[in-house]
Amino acid sequence: MANEIWTIKRCLEWTKEYLAERGEEHPRLSAEWLLCAATGLARIDLYMRMDEMLDATQLETMHAAVVRRAKGEPLQYITGSTQFRMIDVACAPGVLIPRPETEMLVEEVLNYLDAEVLSPEAATRQRAELPWNDEVEQARKAEAALADERATAERRAENLTAADEAALGGDVLGSRAYAEELADREAEEAAAQAEEAEAAEAEELAEPELDEYGIAIEGADQETTPAQDAAVDAADPRVARVLEVGCGTGCISLSLAWERRGHVTCTATDIEPRAIDLATKNRDALGLTSDEVAFSLTNLVSSIPREEWGTFDVLVSNPPYIPTDVMRSLPHEVKDFEPDLALEGGADGLDIFRRLLNAAPYMLRAGGLFACELYEGALDAAAELCRQAGLSDVRIVRDLTDRPRIVRAIVTEPKQRQ
Repeated sequence: MANEIWTIKRCLEWTKEYLAERGEEHPRLSAEWLLCAATGLARIDLYMRMDEMLDATQLETMHAAVVRRAKGEPLQYITGSTQFRMIDVACAPGVLIPRPETEMLVEEVLNYLDAEVLSPEAATRQRAELPWNDEVEQARKAEAALADERATAERRAENLTAADEAALGGDVLGSRAYAEELADREAEEAAAQAEEAEAAEAEELAEPELDEYGIAIEGADQETTPAQDAAVDAADPRVARVLEVGCGTGCISLSLAWERRGHVTCTATDIEPRAIDLATKNRDALGLTSDEVAFSLTNLVSSIPREEWGTFDVLVSNPPYIPTDVMRSLPHEVKDFEPDLALEGGADGLDIFRRLLNAAPYMLRAGGLFACELYEGALDAAAELCRQAGLSDVRIVRDLTDRPRIVRAIVTEPKQRQ
């Protein structure tokens, strides 16, 4: 293979046919993914550079990748990454691959946070009563009056003959001379206003620039009055706190912190060391800090300090939820390559869910959200368990294929362990 001339086009076509013969469901798409990983090119670039030759390293990488894929290994493990909502996350064997259904779980959490915690009404920008507002308003009115006066003068001047103007004199309203005088005055007024605006900008008297939640953007330093400070404090929503159990690649917590950066912090746990290492790598790649997303190697919520119990706004999880009997019928690339620890949820798929449900009233504040992704055949039972546990507003959310996928409920009466 290495001794032949392999262009991107030839390699793409050969890989597609090779994988199709071995039962690949989407052979061309898989071939594109593998070629992108081997060459570092985007999919569209492949088609722009079809005649470009692959070098020896790219050919070797591509050959190894095709062999792995032909054996059924997931593309995400071979290429080392996948896209999840707005971010790219690294993937590796031993850690569950993010699914599209889990993107909907993130969406449910964001909808709750926006409506119940982050106060979207604060995003409506109110006009602050600043010391210079009256001056600006007076200048605006003076400018309008001057414009009206000039228009009147111009209308009258149009009807005057030279003899009329000579007879009336240059100081009479309606003369051309007066119209010219008004134009001069208007120019002077405009120049004066421009100077005032520049002076105000130099003294940083502009209204603060706000983000979508009504918070002054960091770095935009302004002098403010006590009234302004009070207005900002009133509009400033508190930072939401999210607890995720079973973080895997970290895709849930990282998406929440990334999409509401500065407004959401996450604490995420996992019992698998490889998951914590990978999630930390993904966090660092995004430029997020440990203050924004903290990962902890622990069993469920065991590492959460007692002083943090009852302080979280959300407990979210994509726990192991495949019923034991269903595990045997999973596709080859899932059953034989992804970790059982992250998949199997006991006889009914709710073993870990029950433990999370038991922990939710201790971890969440009053009104906090408990949300889990679960096996499609277990949602009715999960919802009933939530009701029996005293949670309110219990809902089942369907996925993009119209299958029940997420249960969400509200903790109305938090608990405290003695």
